[in-house]
Amino acid sequence: MRDLYLAIDVGTGGLRSALVDRLGRVLAYSHKEHEQIVPQFGWSEQRPEDWWTGTVDTIGAVLQMVEGAPGRIAAICTCGQMHGTVLIDDAGQPTLDAVPLWNDKRTQPQSDAFAARVSAGKSLALSANMPSPAWPAFKLAWIAQNRPEALTRASTVLMPKDWINFRLTGERAQDFTEASLSFLMDWRRREWSDELCTLTGVPRRLLAPLLSPADILGGLDGGVAQTLGLSPGIPVLVGAGDYPMALLGSGVTRPGMGSDVTGTSSIITLLNTDALIAPEIANVLTPNGVWGAMTLLDAGGDAVRWARRAFHDKKISYEEIAEISTLAPAGAHGLFFLPYLSGERVAEKPNSRAQFFGLTASHALSDLHRAVLEGVAFSVRLKLDRLPAGKGRPDRIVAASGGARSALWLRIKASMYRTPYLVPEELECGLVGAATLMAASTGDAASLDDAVGRMVRYGGEIVPDPATADLYDRMMPVYARLYEHSKSFYDDLDALTGGAES
Repeated sequence: MRDLYLAIDVGTGGLRSALVDRLGRVLAYSHKEHEQIVPQFGWSEQRPEDWWTGTVDTIGAVLQMVEGAPGRIAAICTCGQMHGTVLIDDAGQPTLDAVPLWNDKRTQPQSDAFAARVSAGKSLALSANMPSPAWPAFKLAWIAQNRPEALTRASTVLMPKDWINFRLTGERAQDFTEASLSFLMDWRRREWSDELCTLTGVPRRLLAPLLSPADILGGLDGGVAQTLGLSPGIPVLVGAGDYPMALLGSGVTRPGMGSDVTGTSSIITLLNTDALIAPEIANVLTPNGVWGAMTLLDAGGDAVRWARRAFHDKKISYEEIAEISTLAPAGAHGLFFLPYLSGERVAEKPNSRAQFFGLTASHALSDLHRAVLEGVAFSVRLKLDRLPAGKGRPDRIVAASGGARSALWLRIKASMYRTPYLVPEELECGLVGAATLMAASTGDAASLDDAVGRMVRYGGEIVPDPATADLYDRMMPVYARLYEHSKSFYDDLDALTGGAES
C-alpha cells in the first residue's frame, strides 16, 4: 500500500527529507547541513550539487526509519528556499558552480538602477512588487554584467527546488509561487511577462514552463530511482517555494486568514483574493492560487537574541528569559522599544536604529525584556495599520517558526492585533504542505482543502485580552510618533559612526 509521502525541503541551512503519512504526521525526518559560501561581504552562495548530495543522503536515511518505506512511497514533492538562481545548460549542467541565494546583496546596484529609471507605479502595475536585490531578475542582471559567459551558455534558469526536480525527473519547469516573487511574472495573467524581461534585460528563452505546484511534473527517473532505492515512475510534483508551502502546511489557505512566521525576522502574511498593491508590501501566490500580502521586518527573534547577549552574555537560556518577561505587566510600565537593530529592508529609512524610550529608575530587567517582545509586535502593527482599510486585520493568524513556541509572545501579539492566534501541532509546516499537495494530486484526498482539513491540526486558540488590547491601543500612537520623529537622527548617527552599525 502506497501510504507515505516523501517531502523534501531545500533550506538555506541544510537539506531536509521526511516521510509523512496520510494524516499529516511526520514519521521520519533527516537533515543534512550544507555550506553557505560568502566570497565577500554581502554575498551569499551555495553549490547546487551540495543540495543534490543532501537529497540523496537524507532520502536514504528516512527510508531506513520506517518499515517497508521504499515500497510505500505514493509521491515525491519538493519545496525550497526561494530566489536562488540556478542556470543550467542544454546538458543540464550548472553554468555557475555556486549560485546567488535569496539573501545575496550584490545585486543592490542593479535593483537601484532599475528603480531609478522605472517608476514605482509601473513596477507595481506589472509585477505587484517593488524592485529588490532578492528577486531573480536582478540576480540574472548581475550575472549578465559580471559573468556573461555563464548566461550565454545557459538554456534554463531554475530555482533550488526546481533543480532537485530536474535531477529527479529530467524535466525543467518553474511554479507560480516562485514566479510571483521573481519580478518576471505578469501578476494579473500569472504568466511570464515579456515586458518585464525587456525592462530587466533577462532573456525570455531562459524561462522554463510555468506550472501549478500541484501538477505532476513527471515520473521518477529510472537511474535515479535505482540510486535512491525506490521504484521508477513515482509521481514527482512541481512543488512550491518554501514559504508559500509553509502557509499551506499551516492551514493558511483562504482570504481573511493570516500567518505569522517569526524567526530571525518577522513575516506577517495576509491572504486576499487579489494582490495588495502598496510599496511596502511584497505579494506572493500561495500553492492554491490565493494572493498573500507580506509585511517583512528584520526585527523578530533577532531582538530576543540580542537581549540575551547584551543583558546576560548568553549565560541564561531563552526559557529563563521568557520567565523573566512574565514578571512585567502589559506595557512594561510605559517602556517602549524600537526593535530596528539591523535597520529595515523595506522602509523609507533602511538605516533605522533600535532604542528604548521611557526608561526610569523604577524599571526592572523584566520590563526591558517584555518591552523587547512588545516592541516587535508594535513594529508589525505599525505596518498593518498603514494598509488600506479592512485589509490589515485577518480573522485569525496562524503562528509558525520559533516565535510560535513563546506563549507570552503569542498572547502579546493576539492582543496587539486584536486577532486570535492558532499554532499548528506539527511545526514542520513546509513538509506537511508538500504532503497535502501530494494527497490532492494523487487522488488520496478529494481536494486540496480536504487534504488540509485532514492533515493540519491546531492546539488551543490564543484570544486577545480586552484590557491589554485597550492598553496597546493607547500606546500605539506614541510608538508611531517615536518611529517618525526618530528618522531625522539616523543619517546623523551614520555620520558619527561612519555608517550603519552591523
